[in-house]
Amino acid sequence: MSKIRIISVIGGNRCSDETAKIAQEIGKNIAKLGLILACGGLGGVMEAAAKGAKENGGATIGILPGESKKDANPYIDIAIPTGLGLARNTLVVRIADLIIALPGEYGTLSEISFAMIFNKIVINLSNWDIEGTYRVKTVEEAIRQLKKELRIV
Repeated sequence: MSKIRIISVIGGNRCSDETAKIAQEIGKNIAKLGLILACGGLGGVMEAAAKGAKENGGATIGILPGESKKDANPYIDIAIPTGLGLARNTLVVRIADLIIALPGEYGTLSEISFAMIFNKIVINLSNWDIEGTYRVKTVEEAIRQLKKELRIV
């Protein structure tokens, strides 16, 4: 088993300044724990989380819906164009050891649903209240739950 752990951060491709700030803080914490951040590679929550990771020495992966690496936000290290559109959401979830959900629309809901189907842990800061996810209210709670689930001391 690989020692590299990937955390997928999911959320809207557009977001409020407040949500962007939360996403950036999540990305920062992922990087500081030595984990890799994965996301859909575009704007909004994805860009803010990747920015937080990159500004703190982290590595990022973007699973893109389109066919060009050029579509990735500037904070993505490894851009993976899939040409799959929203079907790429399954890949964003599948590669992750754990998912952190931030506010988003139906694409985010689909990723949470795939995570539940694949028996992935979802730490939920999103606007979707879904049974079986770890519902938290703050970045601190989210990181505490992440550390507990991944057994990080």
